[in-house]
Amino acid sequence: MKELGYYLEDARRSNGVSLEEAASDLNVDVSYLENIESANVRAFKDVYYMRELVKEYARYLGLSEEKIQDEFNDFLFEHTSKISLDDIMDAKRKKEEEEREENTKKIQSPYTKEYKRKIKKLPFIIIGIIFIVAIIISIIVIKTINREPIVTSELKGLEVYYEYTY
Repeated sequence: MKELGYYLEDARRSNGVSLEEAASDLNVDVSYLENIESANVRAFKDVYYMRELVKEYARYLGLSEEKIQDEFNDFLFEHTSKISLDDIMDAKRKKEEEEREENTKKIQSPYTKEYKRKIKKLPFIIIGIIFIVAIIISIIVIKTINREPIVTSELKGLEVYYEYTY
């Protein structure tokens, strides 16, 4: 990457362009271009953003994008191939553990916290009992209203008697 950075710096200087002017034209911060030219890869959080910026910078300087892209890909391959498989697996395990811990210790606002709604059974039971009692009372009332009066033989005779006296 150092060779690529020196190559880009040489091209910029030979074109008579200052870092500030190039950063302004590319609409990026000057520190990004300084880090590219000095091969400070750790200044970039995203290697893919760095790759796109290098490609755009090469285009701006009038350099062959393919050549610059090949150089950067060689650097990227060399840089990533030095990481052992054990280191990759350890990093993966560590990340999973951190995610598990983060999920268990998650702090929630009372406004965003999801509450499980508990259904209270007692009001439904009371309403059911009242409904059943109301049905029983209404059946009893209807039966007593529709019931024919009990007429004994003595009253039957009086009824007949009253019927004939009128």
